[in-house]
Amino acid sequence: MSARTVLRAFPTLLRVGFAEAVAYRAEMLIWVLSTTMPLVNMVLWMAVSREAPVGRFGEADFISYFLATFAVRQLATSWAAWLINWEVKQGTLAMRLLRPISPLWTYAVESIAAFPMRLLVAVPVVLLSVALVGEKAVPQHAWQWGFFVLSVIGGWAVAFLANVAIGALCFFLESSQKVLEVWLVLFFVCSGYMYPVELLPPTLRAIIDWLPFRYQIGVPVEMLTGAYGWQESLRLLAAQWAWVAVLGGLAAVTWKQGVRRFAAFGG
Repeated sequence: MSARTVLRAFPTLLRVGFAEAVAYRAEMLIWVLSTTMPLVNMVLWMAVSREAPVGRFGEADFISYFLATFAVRQLATSWAAWLINWEVKQGTLAMRLLRPISPLWTYAVESIAAFPMRLLVAVPVVLLSVALVGEKAVPQHAWQWGFFVLSVIGGWAVAFLANVAIGALCFFLESSQKVLEVWLVLFFVCSGYMYPVELLPPTLRAIIDWLPFRYQIGVPVEMLTGAYGWQESLRLLAAQWAWVAVLGGLAAVTWKQGVRRFAAFGG
């Protein structure tokens, strides 16, 4: 498989992926409704901060943070681990392996093709945040918007590559769904999805900084809300893309070694 083959197939895969996203829009709406936990947390933290700010967060700050979390969650996500487990168990992965392009590219493009549908949810939420909080709910400078876009792409890459690495474990474990569940629990605790990471004690925050979870959701949210200056934002982006490189290598090795063990039978 050459880069030229991938580039030639890319537009077709995007069209097919977008058509699937439109066809399964009802399922996507149900998934969106299942990610409303940030809105619940927003109400709870607003009540907590009503008497006095929590750290640097007042009521308006929690509104912008959790609406940004809800919006970023629509974009920086992946279901590749679930899909790989299902296709390996059903044997349908064999059909993807017969194609002249790696299944990993098709998984990635299928996820990217759903972005326009997800933006239909994310953009109005960001606009709502601006209406409720004001201009400070979004970046004030061009470089902050640029960093935000890079951080969302990086957050999606962290989610996708971790999903591939976990999904590929099913070649060795029969099913890696339990591993995915453990990953999701750690994600909820460490990513900034349930609360801003900066509210944690310094020791816990230092540990979380060395884990990949914050770089999927927390960092893009912090970029969107303009939480940091140039230097700190650049450091966080560098750490995020370092995790993208690490997870990319891990996913490639796990997939390559695992797919050699794959066998499908049928008639």
